[in-house]
Amino acid sequence: MPSFDIVSEIDRHELTNAVDQANRELEMRYDFRGVEASFTLAEKAVEMAAEQEFQLEQMLLILNTTLSKRKVDLRVLGDSTDQKSGKQVKRSYALKEGLEQKVAKDIVKKIKESKMKVQASIQGDQVRITGKKRDDLQEAIQLLRGDESLDVPMQFNNFRD
Repeated sequence: MPSFDIVSEIDRHELTNAVDQANRELEMRYDFRGVEASFTLAEKAVEMAAEQEFQLEQMLLILNTTLSKRKVDLRVLGDSTDQKSGKQVKRSYALKEGLEQKVAKDIVKKIKESKMKVQASIQGDQVRITGKKRDDLQEAIQLLRGDESLDVPMQFNNFRD
């Protein structure tokens, strides 16, 4: 029986490359000359540090641009937390990885409401979709890709015929 898995994973290699590219762009920008500003990638967050609040906003635009060039979904950046320490302002964006239980339940609910001939089951931090026909599975993928209410990056992998 054909099936596939819905997961939410981050390509760490591309994320690292995007943060490195953003740091290089900071060095090249005229408006950041002589300013102590940097991006760092922690285990579960992307951190930005600058001297002023408005510079953090400019840095977020740089980061979003480099992430999109590297084809990393911008929804991987979660909620932000700000800190002020000395003359620096720091902002940390948590990384969203793995499907939360609530989101997984929403995906299963949307599949069931669509009355498609597929079954959805939650398996840890992923959702498995099974059906009799490959076309039904592809229809389920299109349904989930077109849904704007799910605010998580989703990948469809482990497609088996």
